[in-house]
Amino acid sequence: MKTTALVSALCLAALTVCGAASGTPATTTATTTGAAGAISWRTCTGLTGPDGKPAAPDPTLQCGKLAVPLDYAKPGGERIDLALIRVKATGDRLGSLVFNFGGPGGSGVDTLAMAARAFAALGTRYDLVSFDPRGVERSAGVRCGGDVETILNASDGASGDKAVKKYVAACRKDSGKVLPYVGTINAARDMDRIRAALGDAKLNYFGLSYGTQLGAVYATHFPRNTGRLVLDAAYDPTGTFADRAVIQATGFATSFDAFAKDCVAKGCDLGQDPAEVRKTVETFVDGLRDKPIKVGKRSLTHALGQLGVITPLYAKASWPLLEQAVAAAVKGDGTMLLALADTYTGRRADGTYTTTLTSMQAITCADTSERPTRAQAAAVNRKIKKIFPVLATSGTVAPCAHWPVPGDDRAKRIDATGSAPIMVVGAKGDPATPYRWATSLTARLRTGVLLTYEGEGHGAYLSGSACVAQHVNTYLLTGKLPARDTSCPAT
Repeated sequence: MKTTALVSALCLAALTVCGAASGTPATTTATTTGAAGAISWRTCTGLTGPDGKPAAPDPTLQCGKLAVPLDYAKPGGERIDLALIRVKATGDRLGSLVFNFGGPGGSGVDTLAMAARAFAALGTRYDLVSFDPRGVERSAGVRCGGDVETILNASDGASGDKAVKKYVAACRKDSGKVLPYVGTINAARDMDRIRAALGDAKLNYFGLSYGTQLGAVYATHFPRNTGRLVLDAAYDPTGTFADRAVIQATGFATSFDAFAKDCVAKGCDLGQDPAEVRKTVETFVDGLRDKPIKVGKRSLTHALGQLGVITPLYAKASWPLLEQAVAAAVKGDGTMLLALADTYTGRRADGTYTTTLTSMQAITCADTSERPTRAQAAAVNRKIKKIFPVLATSGTVAPCAHWPVPGDDRAKRIDATGSAPIMVVGAKGDPATPYRWATSLTARLRTGVLLTYEGEGHGAYLSGSACVAQHVNTYLLTGKLPARDTSCPAT
């Protein structure tokens, strides 16, 4: 079985991965009223924990909704509800700190519910707040028939093209009303409404991965409303589809080589030297094209095998999972590798999916006017194959092909002139948002100050580096920035 190039397009678009969960509000506990309207905060219910099981009610979590215009050109017209979540400050409150954890397509409600403890130092002075951006999960989430696995595993050629057209038709049928109005520009406008509704004169913000683009776009369009912004795992959106794909493939290749070297140093089940480790993984993934591995009633296909391999590369702490999963799969047990792929795609324990991939597709296509042809996509794929064959496919379906809504390039323009200083954080060993994007985004912002982390992983603040955490916390809590060209050693 051969897979469509749509899978590689999604891999290279996804800038972070958030866990699958769902939630609905319960009893009202408080109301926040600001210039943009009121948010009725309620105890969260229906959330799912990291293990995929229903989470016990947590009194520290509050959920709410804020109505915003569907079409900002018609501010008095139809509205949609944005889903929000907050954890109130435990000490002397400075204000709110709004998070976007990445995607595009990741649920901020789900992620903050599971990750709030990781930001406890900031929660002493800030209400920690996040939200599902428009087109994501509870905020008019984009749904496309619910059959994500079929499109992931579509064959190439005419049958693959037919499958993509069917998928796009389902997107239009299920979410046609919201598709023209998703995207980073409108998400930034929404975020300014959130700021006002929270009662904050300035937006204090922590963006990770795709969240760095959202923060940069916000600062570009609302420089006077920009407070203390931290952009970690920085993404520069200004390049072409081909440029972004090649840069990111290079990032994953570099991280894989670091994993292979580390694996061999500790005694590796995949090979005696890094070259053998890489050959083992590449050969195994390529073999899934024609011989998927049965896992219960499902199959570990080539596309899912690709996702299973790249997912553990996002954090050095998960490298042992990559070794264990591939070693087992080579012996015929694809259970662990399939589970890793499921965390990437947002597959829940009951077999349903979050909107992670469908929202990603909609937002990605909204944020660019590019509509690469099959020939252009194939040319990019050939470059990827030379850099990191694990990400290459033999399909020819181009990203955003047949998408029913034209995109535009406004979300690629970055210039925060007039804003407060913005801290940009980049890791030298980041696979998904390579370090070169941290340096270029800092320059484009014109108000950026770069903090470099010399270590591995996607997102430096959560890498375990006490140095990075200290600099970020100091800035957000006191306003003091690190000196220019400050770097933190690898942990």
